[in-house]
Formats: sequence, C-alpha cells, structure tokens
Amino acid sequence: MLERHIKQALAAKVPSGLNVEIAYQIVKRVFNPRVAGAQNIPKEPCLFVGNHSLFALDGAIIRPIFLKELQRFPRAMGDKFLFSIQRVADILVKHGVVMGHPEVCSALMDDRQDLLLFPGGAYESVKPKSKLYELQWKERYGFVKLAATHGYTIMPFGLVGPDDFYGHLTEGQDLPDSALGKLLTHIGLLNDDTRSDIVPPIPIGSLGTPLPKPQRCYLGFGKPINLSQHKGKALSKKTLQSVRTQVAQQIDTQLAELLLTREQDKGKDSLLRRLLTL
Repeated sequence: MLERHIKQALAAKVPSGLNVEIAYQIVKRVFNPRVAGAQNIPKEPCLFVGNHSLFALDGAIIRPIFLKELQRFPRAMGDKFLFSIQRVADILVKHGVVMGHPEVCSALMDDRQDLLLFPGGAYESVKPKSKLYELQWKERYGFVKLAATHGYTIMPFGLVGPDDFYGHLTEGQDLPDSALGKLLTHIGLLNDDTRSDIVPPIPIGSLGTPLPKPQRCYLGFGKPINLSQHKGKALSKKTLQSVRTQVAQQIDTQLAELLLTREQDKGKDSLLRRLLTL
C-alpha cells in the first residue's frame, strides 16, 4: 500500500483549470486574503511549516493562494487515517495531499518537491479558544530530522483567520460532562477511552449557521532556514531543538505581526463582513 501511495504521489500533476480558478475566486472574494513575506520564499524546493487551524480549514485557504499567486504546489502531509479508504486516498493524492509518513516524505524530497506540514497535526486542529494561534507541537522533531537528512530548506509561515471561522459553543474537553456529551456517550460516540484532548469543540458559524464566518485571512512567511549543511548527517538533540525553536519562533513572530495587522485593518472591513463575523 505504501509503495502504491508513493508512486501515486510522485505522479501527481500540478492542479490547474476551472476547479482551481473557482476555488481561488471564492477564497479571494469571501476571505480576502493578504500575503506578506512572499519574497522570502527561495526558488529551491522547501518544506513549508506552519500553524494548524481549527478543524484543519487552512488547506482550503492556502492551497489556491500557493497555486495561483505563489506558483508553488506543496504536497500537504496528512494523518494516516485519512488514507484508510482507497477511493478517498486516491482523490486526496490527486489534489496534492499525501500520507504523513517518513518514507513518503523522503521520496518526495528525493524528487525535489515542495512539501507542507503542520507539526501540531490533529491535536492542534481541535484546540480550545484559549489556545488560538498558539503552536502545540509537544516534542515533535521528525520534520527537522527529515529536512536535515535531505538538506532541505524549512520555510516557516503563519496563518491568521481560519481559527476564527467558528465560535466555540462547547470546548472539546468540556463536552463529555455536558448534556450533549452524555447523549453522545449514550449512543456510543464517546466512551471512557476517548481522549478529551482530541475531542473537537462544538462549533457555531456565521449568524449561528454552519457556514464559516468570512474572516479576512493573513498569510505571512518568515525567513528560510537552510539545512543543506546538515545533509546526510544525524543531528544531535541539541541541534534538533535549536532548529525546531528557530522554526517555532519564526511562526510565532509571523502570527504576532499578522494579528496586529488584522487589528489595524478592522476598520477597513465592510459593514456586511463585520456583521457576518460577529
């Protein structure tokens, strides 16, 4: 299965055509994204590393921007469970989403492809409101090891907007003890083995509907971290920590700057956008 997946990933073509154009126009009109620091992106292949948004909605925002404005096709690495159904897996790979497996990553790096990774993974995509725009990487160093082994450049970026597409009616950690949580437990969707830290919040969208709030989005790129000098070497724990800290600091800096920019731009939003994002 893994060999088949790698072969498909290597064969995937850069998406183009009407579907890409429609997705781009929707993102531009609804979320009015602003891109900063694009000039920092080097020409060579990169491992783009950023903060994961609530419910992993970031992909729908940044994919059209990467394709249309930045002229890059990074392969987004997803959790293995997304590829458990072959038909779904085939669709994901065709659109550039690949399994977050070291062998898959290595094959794409050997082929000099751009990659996209959110080290926080599923854990970061179900964060409570108190943790919005905060990195939750725990002790994950795998992406640094792979980038160093292949002498890749890590391109840190921050994304502001998608974390605010939905409000939180109930936080995930509070759900099991709520009335809804008891109902979900009764019908078997929650049980004693369910980890509260990966239970998503109950969302509420624009004007109380399931639709996302049309928050303006801000995508900012930091300074590239070139690891070519480490190619083929096994990094010490100290070096791994140092590189990981550099990446996280770059992302945190971007998030702080983008949040400030968003605050300064609030008065520029139309009355309709302000009403729909309450």
